[in-house]
Amino acid sequence: METTETTTAFRGLESRASGRVHETADPTTVSAEEQARGLDPAYDYDAVDPETLLESPRDGPAGTGRGHWRFDALLPFPADVAISAGEGATPLVPTERLADELDVDAVYVKDEGRNPTGTVLDRGLSVALTAVAARAAEGQDVEPLACASPGNAGQSMAAYAGRADLRSYAFVPSRCAFSNKAMTNVHGGDMRVVGGRFPDAADAVDEQLETDYTDLGEFVTPYRHDGVKTLAFELVADLDAAPDVVIVPTGSGEVVAGIYKGFSELERVGAIDDVPKIVAAQAAGCAPIAAAIERDLDEPEPWSTPDTICGELEIADPAGGAAAVEAVRESGGTAVGVEDDDILASAVAVAQNEVMEMGATGGAAPAGAWALKEDGFFDGDETVILVNSDAGLKTPDVLRSHLMGQGI
Repeated sequence: METTETTTAFRGLESRASGRVHETADPTTVSAEEQARGLDPAYDYDAVDPETLLESPRDGPAGTGRGHWRFDALLPFPADVAISAGEGATPLVPTERLADELDVDAVYVKDEGRNPTGTVLDRGLSVALTAVAARAAEGQDVEPLACASPGNAGQSMAAYAGRADLRSYAFVPSRCAFSNKAMTNVHGGDMRVVGGRFPDAADAVDEQLETDYTDLGEFVTPYRHDGVKTLAFELVADLDAAPDVVIVPTGSGEVVAGIYKGFSELERVGAIDDVPKIVAAQAAGCAPIAAAIERDLDEPEPWSTPDTICGELEIADPAGGAAAVEAVRESGGTAVGVEDDDILASAVAVAQNEVMEMGATGGAAPAGAWALKEDGFFDGDETVILVNSDAGLKTPDVLRSHLMGQGI
């Protein structure tokens, strides 16, 4: 039997319920109750040198492209054992026109559409598959892998599972984007299309898989949001400082929670003085996290009638809802719900003016920024980050339909 190789700073998996740190990288060795209530990778922050962490090279030997694994000092596994396709190290694009329109000091778009499968979720699936592949190498029967997904996570899982030579099943709702459906199969993943919406796809996993499986759903595996945190590391490394505001398109809460964790860890190791304000930008037709912030709830209530054309944002009962609310509140940020027309118009405006392809999901970030400006949220001296969470080619039909609706 092999032993999973972990980094020096990795302490184990911390129970969100009890605070106990289990000295293991394998969540299946933790009680089912604590797994269900959530586990979070924990680290010895005294073992991390902030300068070394942020100044580590972008590429490995001979330009092998370590991507976000350059930050493995604060990841569970070392870069040399990672299941990776060079995810991370995405461009930070300055947008002077948006800065002028928002009347702030600077605006940058963090273009996560440049990841291997065109989504920010590649960061987390890379770490999650590294964990699963290590268990497989130890002789555990981990197959098949499975997750319910609006589309992006299923495609990403299929890609990384293929690299690890593991079978995967993505359960997606019928309204999932064709690009996700097609590329999930192209990457070698199995796909089950389920009639209805995301909750129907989630229910179908247990109903249709007549065997034990490894669930790679968000916050089921403790590693997806932990991989997303590297986006925060890159922002600070590229700016040589923390930004003031980070606006994040939000569905499950996974990306908000991950980015907040990244900034919190940087503050804890002394790399930054303050955590930026985190803003969760949701579709108005499905905004349980924004509603929880507005109503001062600790955890969102399920959205009774979800209705948005932006499928990645249509998560009525987000698994990371409580974590996202905590991230927004603790950072001094806020949450906004923006109409579909504004989301799509924003994605199109960025594409037409900034030489960048922003997906329908990503459009929630600039739409949220404009809504914040109208509410007087900005003081005027901020550096604002808009997270483009997926590529324009994920949803070209949705963006084109928006133009056609305007007679274009």
